[in-house]
Amino acid sequence: MNQSSANSLDGRLLGHVEQFDFDRGLGMIWSSGQEYLFHCAEIVDGTRDINIGASVSFVVAHRFGHVEASEIEKLPN
Repeated sequence: MNQSSANSLDGRLLGHVEQFDFDRGLGMIWSSGQEYLFHCAEIVDGTRDINIGASVSFVVAHRFGHVEASEIEKLPN
């Protein structure tokens, strides 16, 4: 099973970082055929930086009328 298209056991989604603009702090995660916008403040390790292609787990948040990735955890590739 492809890790980027499956749900983990604890209800978090798995995906990979498709885009990230360090200067703006905004990026996109691809998971199960959908894109999820995120802000670097949602990266739980506090680094506020992430590589394009990085595998991640996250939860979906509904904010300001948008669906976004939240509580983003970097996974070993």
